Amino acid sequence: MIRKSLYAALIAAAVALAACGKKEEPPKPAAAPAPPPLQAPVAAPAGVTVSTISLGKAIGADKKVSATTDAFGKSDTFYASIDTTGAGTATLKSKWTYHKDGKVALVKEDTQTIAPTGPATSEFHLSKPDGWPVGDYQVEVFVGEKSAGVKKFSVK
Repeated sequence: MIRKSLYAALIAAAVALAACGKKEEPPKPAAAPAPPPLQAPVAAPAGVTVSTISLGKAIGADKKVSATTDAFGKSDTFYASIDTTGAGTATLKSKWTYHKDGKVALVKEDTQTIAPTGPATSEFHLSKPDGWPVGDYQVEVFVGEKSAGVKKFSVK
């Protein structure tokens, strides 16, 4: 009988110990991330950007080059037609350079202030009555101080 009592006591003790054990808490749901602070929408800056630069020997009344080319003759006038988009006041600048034997010579810089209210076309031109030296040239167009594109051409 002592044995039965001892087994009964051991079983009771095991049940009591199991009942006293720490229960695992169910996992807590992840906290929802805090919403970002409200900010005023940032408007894209309005401004003028260059969409196209075209070179040619002549322009029309709309300031667009009548026939694009990158090869000119010694007595030709160089025309650069600049198409812009956007609205606002901006300064366009053209920088014409001559390239020979790894050296670059500034031929001319021009600026003009424009105030388009939408798509617009502007033009720069360059002529030399006594003729251009044969070689490679380029025109770089800027909006403000930022380059908007380069067009290379040659005189043959």
